[in-house]
Amino acid sequence: MPLAGIVLGSGLGKLAERIEDPTVIPYGDIPGFPVSTAIGHKGNFIIGTLGGKTVIAMQGRFHYYEGYSMDMVTLGIRVMKSLGIEYLFVSNAAGACNQDYKVGDLIIIRDHINMMPNPLVGPNLEEFGPRFPDMTCAYDLKLQSLAEQICEELQIPVKKGVYFGSTGPSYETPAEVRFFHTVGADLVGMSTIPEVIVARHCGIKVFGMSVVTNMSNFLNLEKNFNDGDDVVKQADTAADRMAELFIRMIAAL
Repeated sequence: MPLAGIVLGSGLGKLAERIEDPTVIPYGDIPGFPVSTAIGHKGNFIIGTLGGKTVIAMQGRFHYYEGYSMDMVTLGIRVMKSLGIEYLFVSNAAGACNQDYKVGDLIIIRDHINMMPNPLVGPNLEEFGPRFPDMTCAYDLKLQSLAEQICEELQIPVKKGVYFGSTGPSYETPAEVRFFHTVGADLVGMSTIPEVIVARHCGIKVFGMSVVTNMSNFLNLEKNFNDGDDVVKQADTAADRMAELFIRMIAAL
């Protein structure tokens, strides 16, 4: 039975290569399961050992902008819950609207602002959790402290920030970026939050991390043009540091 589930975002699938004795199940081989169409998402479940613990990883996630319902976007989380996970590690590539950040930074997500449809809208699945789940500590405080401790030991620079989630797939306008930052966001992206909401509904403890892959446009200048392929490239350069952190954290659970 896996102790932890891992969701690997754009360009961050390299952690899956560190899983020992892997069993790989392509999403396309699972009847009724969605298929990843986003850049940098391979689309596999991988079950094996990481940090001496049994884990299940999603090598690629699903997004609302792909045309999937929120039920389908978050289906993998409920599958992993049904398999017994107690912890969920989520990662993503994000744009920075905090100008103190730079490309390649690792950011511990300490909270989020959701502007996507809530995945719990509709009849409540009582077998998974309550009608009105608490989100006061959506991202587990003890896991955040553990991550900071390990980063200090490994001399990995790390920051903490608030993730703003919008539907995409268009990148944010400069006016939107300024607005997001004004209301408290440090990072902007198009994923992760629905997974976290469903995980917390299920009683799973969550750790989230973003890799800063681009600086979001504060001004209407073409030199700040955002490109999806470059986002994946930048995420790939930070993946080794994030992989080592996740492995050490899972070993300590």
